[in-house]
Amino acid sequence: MTSSATPRPKEARALRRRPQLSDDVAVHVRNLIMSGGVRPGEFIRLDETAAELGVSVTPVREALLTLRSEGLVELVPHRGYVVAALSRGDINDVFWLQGQIAEELTSRATAAIDQETLDELRAINAKLARAVEDSDAARIEDLEFDFHRILNRLAGAAKLSRFLLNATRYTPVHFYSADHGWGDAAVASHDRLIAAMASGKADEAGRESRAHFLDGAQRLIKHLEEVGIWD
Repeated sequence: MTSSATPRPKEARALRRRPQLSDDVAVHVRNLIMSGGVRPGEFIRLDETAAELGVSVTPVREALLTLRSEGLVELVPHRGYVVAALSRGDINDVFWLQGQIAEELTSRATAAIDQETLDELRAINAKLARAVEDSDAARIEDLEFDFHRILNRLAGAAKLSRFLLNATRYTPVHFYSADHGWGDAAVASHDRLIAAMASGKADEAGRESRAHFLDGAQRLIKHLEEVGIWD
């Protein structure tokens, strides 16, 4: 994979899960695109990406087909795959959708919350706070996922939860887990959300959940502006 404008890590983060290798490659490339690691108009080379990740060309090709269907890359005949245009509006739209769904799921979960689940959420958030303090990116990602998975399951809306999961594919998790400021904000947001749920304030809990996603959009747009993605 080539990039003429943005510095790239010398070594790619190791792919941690391999239920289907092409899915992991797609996650990696999607994170790069959404965080500005590669810019609109830059080509993503099959062989270079495969070498970078230590995989064969086949899962890379399959991953790029997936990303093409999502509108993140385009196929240029006889030249390969190029990163598609990405606007501020695109990012706002993606996170708006995530926030709307999360708000509804959290509101529903509040009606079903019990003390045991509240204690579980508090325990996860305490672990998340320690992970943020330790700058343990992998741990942060896992705990953030676990926290919201509990809420989504509690809401009892499997199809709606699946829509949210699909929407959050566009979230560059490595960007957020490396941002200490975001980590502190996430822990504080979780504390407010738990307090609202414990008090049975479904609307307040839902708004807090939505605000968490909107904050993510603002942080990402600011970052992309700073790295000159729209220059």
